[in-house]
Amino acid sequence: MAASRAPRESDPSTDAKASKENRMKQTLPAQHQDQQPGREEGMQPQPEFISSQYRAAGKLDGKLTVVTGGDSGIGRSVAVTFAREGADVVLLYLEESEDALKACQIIESLGRSCLEMAGDVADAGFCAEVAQRVKERWGRVDVLVNNAGEQHPQASLENISQEQWERTFRTNIFGMFQLTKALLPLMGEGGAIVNTTSITAYKGNPELIDYSSTKGAITSFTRSLALNLVKRGIRVNAVAPGPIWTPLIPSTFNAEQVSRFGANTPMARPGQPDEVAPAYVYLACADSSYVSGQVLHVNGGTVVNG
Repeated sequence: MAASRAPRESDPSTDAKASKENRMKQTLPAQHQDQQPGREEGMQPQPEFISSQYRAAGKLDGKLTVVTGGDSGIGRSVAVTFAREGADVVLLYLEESEDALKACQIIESLGRSCLEMAGDVADAGFCAEVAQRVKERWGRVDVLVNNAGEQHPQASLENISQEQWERTFRTNIFGMFQLTKALLPLMGEGGAIVNTTSITAYKGNPELIDYSSTKGAITSFTRSLALNLVKRGIRVNAVAPGPIWTPLIPSTFNAEQVSRFGANTPMARPGQPDEVAPAYVYLACADSSYVSGQVLHVNGGTVVNG
C-alpha cells in the first residue's frame, strides 16, 4: 500500500481547520489599558454600538429612561438604541466625560433629550441627587437600566483584598440597590427595570470570584424584586451578556488575554454592544408585558440552563 500523502497547504479541509484554530487562538488585536473602566477611543477595533440592521419601531416613544454606565460599551449602545426607539435618556457615568458627551450628542441628534450626570452609583448621595433632578425635570421614570459595574481579576481568593471585595460589591450590587430604591417612587404602573447580570453568575470564573458573586446576587435581586413589584405593575428582568467587546475588557485583562477574548464561545468570537442592546429594548417595552423575573442570555451560543 502506498504511504498516505501529507495534505498540501492548499487542501481546503486543512485550510478550514487552520482557520478555525486561528480564530480560537486570537479574536482581537492584543491590547491593554491601564485604567478602569477604560476608554473607547483607545480600542482597536472600535466597539460597534449602532447597528445598521436595527429597525426602530417607536417601542419606547415618550418614555423617560435612566441608564447607568451609559457613556460606553453596552450602556451606550442601550442608551442610543432607546433613543432610536423614541426615549429620552438620563445617562449616568463615573468620570469618562468625553465618551458621555459623545453619547449624549448622538442621542440628541436623534431628536431626543439627554441629561448626563457624572457620579458613582456606589454613593447613596449621588443616587438621591439623580432622583431629585429627574423628579424636578420629568417627574417620573419609565425605564431603569442598572448596567454600571467593575471587575478586577485575581489568581486566587487569597489575592482578593477586603477593599477590593467591598468595592466590587458596592459598585455592582449596592449601587443597583441604592439607585433603584431612590428612583422607585418615581416609577408607576407599566414601569420596567432591566439589570445587567453576566454569564459568570451561571458558569463562574476562576479569576473573577468577587465579580461573579455580585452577578449572582444581581440575578437573585432581579427575581426577588420582580415578585415584590408585580402588584405595582412594574416588571423586573435582566440580561446576562457573555464576552462583549467593551472598554472594560482591555482595561481588565492583559494583552494576551484580550487577544483570545471570546474565542471559547460556540461562535468563536466576542459579541458587540449593538448585539446586546435589542435584548434591553425587548425587556423595557410592551413587547415583554408578560415577562418578569427572567434573564435573557446573549452570549454567543453558550447554553447555561439558567
